[in-house]
Amino acid sequence: METPGLADGDEIRARFSRRMSDMYRREVPQYGALLDLVADVNAAALRREPALRERLARAGELERLGVERHGAIRLGSARELATMRRVFAVMGMRPVGYYDLSVAGVPVHATAFRPVEDASLARNPFRVFTSLLRLDLIEDAGLRMIATDILERRRIFTPRLLDLVERAEGQGALAGAEADELVAEALQTFRWHSAATVDKATYARLHDAHRLVADVVCFKGPHINHLTPRTLDIDAVQAAMPVRGIAAKTVIEGPPARKVALLLRQTSFKALEERIAFVGEDARAPGTHTARFGEIEQRGVALTRKGRARYDTLLANVRHGSPGSPDRDYAGRLAGAFKDFPDDLTALRREGLAFFRYARTSRGSRDAAAAGLSLEAQIERGLVRADPIVYEDFLPVSAAGIFQSNLGGAGPRSYAGNAAQAAFEHALGAPVLDEIALYEAAQARSLEALHAKVSQ
Repeated sequence: METPGLADGDEIRARFSRRMSDMYRREVPQYGALLDLVADVNAAALRREPALRERLARAGELERLGVERHGAIRLGSARELATMRRVFAVMGMRPVGYYDLSVAGVPVHATAFRPVEDASLARNPFRVFTSLLRLDLIEDAGLRMIATDILERRRIFTPRLLDLVERAEGQGALAGAEADELVAEALQTFRWHSAATVDKATYARLHDAHRLVADVVCFKGPHINHLTPRTLDIDAVQAAMPVRGIAAKTVIEGPPARKVALLLRQTSFKALEERIAFVGEDARAPGTHTARFGEIEQRGVALTRKGRARYDTLLANVRHGSPGSPDRDYAGRLAGAFKDFPDDLTALRREGLAFFRYARTSRGSRDAAAAGLSLEAQIERGLVRADPIVYEDFLPVSAAGIFQSNLGGAGPRSYAGNAAQAAFEHALGAPVLDEIALYEAAQARSLEALHAKVSQ
């Protein structure tokens, strides 16, 4: 809870999210066009589906829809990751989940910093997918040493930001003016820098090792590489992007289009080719770099461990069953594979495939006989409501697909079998939270509150 005169983590996160969005809109004007498109699609979806509007309003998701964003950054060293954890902690964000993208040819592993409490998510669900470069996956030992030396010498956080983080850690909050100063200082870390910190030859060597390696190593800081608004109809956004002059990626990542959205679906516009200056080069003849892009997401219901295991199996069958199939066949194969996955909320709940929050309806609160009925009977009689819990996290295969589609056509590399969660957590300085355990706890809290009301 915010103390008068002080800004707590939720308030600092809300301020940072707004300022970040404003900054990125100035840096990447097409992001503004994307926000306008998503706002139009969401408004149309809410007009078309009054039941959806009612459910979102009941769950507190309608208010957060317009401000919901996720960002992504790529860090280069354990020191940077550990410090970033402290910065995000001041904003009420904790590391949730471990994502190994190396299996898809991207030499990073990652976590998502986000709020975890129900009230904090309702206030502002800002998330940052934060990747750490896997220097151990650079095969050329000499090049690996060059990258390591560059990263060890750079400093991506301002001294004043570190002072304010330490102050916030000591007192649990910041005065309003200090909170604004922290936000301003933190934005310096995420700002785009058009001047590389290396010469053209070094950039080329790192780029040839992997485009993402060059993006992480060759700049003053880990510029935000995308901000993502949430849409209620990603298929409509995908269809409308070309109409508005936005070049969309070919395939929507994640599960197929369904009546009940599962987990997370993502698409993006292609990365921008941006002019950069290299060390020692004539500023009148700049080079180019491709990194920043626009992304859109549609969030669905969070799946239980049972549901996630079924989802992962079906997705793996599609991705590996017909490796020679062109992209135009992918959507059809994906839809066909998921035909046996229940596509209504009641079936998902009864089969234990998805998470729900339970609450007594006004009618249920007046019915004295409710206590003697089973939960299922109470739901069937309209005494208890079961609302799906929104998925707040990410999918490693989808994240890798987005990364690969925005690496300028770089061919895939195989780093299979290189998951290293223990090493990542050592660099982070803390364990990552189990995202499914968080959904289990949220569902359990709602059931406990339900039973407490009955006993009163």
